[in-house]
Amino acid sequence: MLSRSFNLTSYNKIQSFKKVIEVDPDKSISIRSFLIGAISFNVSSVKNVLESEDVFSTIKCLKSLGVQIKKQKSKNYLIYGKGLGSLFAKKNTTLNFGNSGTLARLLIGILSTTPDIEVKIKGDDSLNKRSMKKLILLMSDFGATFLPKNRFFFPLKLNSTNLPIGIKYKAGVSAQLKSAVIFAGLNSYGNTEIKEKDKSRDHTENLLKENSQAIRIINRKEKRIKIFGKKHLNPININVPGDPSSAAFVTALTLLNKGSSIKIKNVGLNPTRIGFYKILKTRGANIKFKNVKKKNNEISGDILVFNSKLKPIRASKKYYVNSTDEYPILFIIAALTKGISIFEGIKDLANKESNRIAEMQNVLSQIGIKSISLKDKLKIYGKGLFNASNKKINVSNLGDHRICMSSFILAILTGAKLSVKNFETVFTSSPSFLKIMKSLGAKFEIQK
Repeated sequence: MLSRSFNLTSYNKIQSFKKVIEVDPDKSISIRSFLIGAISFNVSSVKNVLESEDVFSTIKCLKSLGVQIKKQKSKNYLIYGKGLGSLFAKKNTTLNFGNSGTLARLLIGILSTTPDIEVKIKGDDSLNKRSMKKLILLMSDFGATFLPKNRFFFPLKLNSTNLPIGIKYKAGVSAQLKSAVIFAGLNSYGNTEIKEKDKSRDHTENLLKENSQAIRIINRKEKRIKIFGKKHLNPININVPGDPSSAAFVTALTLLNKGSSIKIKNVGLNPTRIGFYKILKTRGANIKFKNVKKKNNEISGDILVFNSKLKPIRASKKYYVNSTDEYPILFIIAALTKGISIFEGIKDLANKESNRIAEMQNVLSQIGIKSISLKDKLKIYGKGLFNASNKKINVSNLGDHRICMSSFILAILTGAKLSVKNFETVFTSSPSFLKIMKSLGAKFEIQK
């Protein structure tokens, strides 16, 4: 069920706060849990699932492919696995991925090597504008075909291959493409091998790690993942931690809001997801991880954040792979930190839910923050925290949750007048965002 469209306005600067909160469950792990449960044997149990639009799109697609999913109670689900290669849909069934690039890439990975699949695939307006060229070329290597030929945007038609053969793949910065190759390789003949120099998020590997008959991970200087095709997968039993990307917005607000502190409980602290926090710690941020524990091959704990005096951000290319989703809010922090901040290796931000470089530059320019974008680099000329109550920030209907949330944080820190069209897109990843902001003292109005 999709959220009703609404616009959001905000006029007031937030006051200081001292709070203990929880953020929404992790979206990446929630989506992957349903997909892995569907292709495993027997019944998988997933608790503390993110109940957001992207996850509901995942459940709906899997049900269209014959998977039985039962909701036990709020956020707790049972997935009745069909086993590898057993998903099925009537010819020309339409699968709608909604706004979720994660779902699109990962499910296409599964379906490309599942026999006798002939489906139409599409997303919402935002997803349909995102190039799927790299994914399509990879899945074509396994033997899948996409129609019309040489078209790389949804809507498309996917025809799977009945004789998939394992491939060798050198992974880049995209965890979604890596995961798509893992899923396609699981149901291919022979072995698939992935070499990964820069370690992108590894939730897929972590969830599959106990299946040593199907996947083996060698962590040396260059990580290697070996997938042995056509082996059965065991069911999973997982409790999803809080989303570190959702926690990033609260962290940014606390760091910049005078006299504020916060404890964010039970957040995922996977080393491939905490680049945002690592960058800020090098710039003087008072951030601490407490009660750290490991379960289901995933690390989680509490994040303690205190208002801090920050130095300008210097984010080299190496940080991008482990903090991709957090760059819009990092740009806000840079704008409100005195001095010149530099972000390198960010060109892939142009192919997210929107062109996040151009759109964030537009947001910042509206309150007088100068920035310069080069081919693979962004410079932001930070002013420090200032009063912008005489300025207006307008965000059009971009279908980009991170831009909406980042603009909101900027507005309540500076007092700028904010107007965001179609703010409901935030519910794709963070349905509790506004509730959390209200609990911290933020004021806003919703216009339906």
